[in-house]
Amino acid sequence: MSLFEMKNITKSFEGQEVLKGISLTVDKGQVLGIIGPSGSGKSTLLRIATGLEKADGGEIIKNGSVGLVFQNFNLFPHYSVMKNIVDAPLRVQKRKKEEVYAQARKLLAQMGLADKEKSYPFQLSGGQQQRVSIARALAMNPDILFFDEPTSALDPELTGEILKVIRQLADDHITMVIVTHEMNFAREISDHILFMDRGVVAVEGSPQEVFSSEHHRMREFLGKFHQGES
Repeated sequence: MSLFEMKNITKSFEGQEVLKGISLTVDKGQVLGIIGPSGSGKSTLLRIATGLEKADGGEIIKNGSVGLVFQNFNLFPHYSVMKNIVDAPLRVQKRKKEEVYAQARKLLAQMGLADKEKSYPFQLSGGQQQRVSIARALAMNPDILFFDEPTSALDPELTGEILKVIRQLADDHITMVIVTHEMNFAREISDHILFMDRGVVAVEGSPQEVFSSEHHRMREFLGKFHQGES
């Protein structure tokens, strides 16, 4: 049974169709990678999937709870690291304080931030802030975790530490949907990949199938990607 499905999702902004009938399925333990050029609708799709945006048409079927890691961290600047993590489980989920704090400390240790629980976001590097935001999302015990370009706001040297954390989550069989511009990472970590272009899924399949596709837009996109690498 799938954990999450989107069927024929459509969305327009000011008369411009951004999503033109997108469908996807995520199974338990699967890592779904979503790639494509800027403006192809990837972030809008994630915002609809996580309830931040409403679709104009289509159907969403959830068989579990969802969490979201934003590209710009979205931590509360006036909260300590610990309070950023425990606030929602305590206030929204009404869970026991001892249990929530114990889980938060375990997550911080897992993220290599055991000594930062009393720090504030401005005292952390971008990579550390993103690791706190991942811990915050995990503290809600989501069945599926969505990432919206988790490294786009980071310097290249900090990108690696976030990708390492996400790889560890994949090793732990956390179900994830990852919108990313890191092509090698997407190819390596994903079980299934969607290549979005101009509001549609232009190519989908295994990483091997997608990255070897002869689809002209996929070829163009990868050509620009490889030029950017050199």
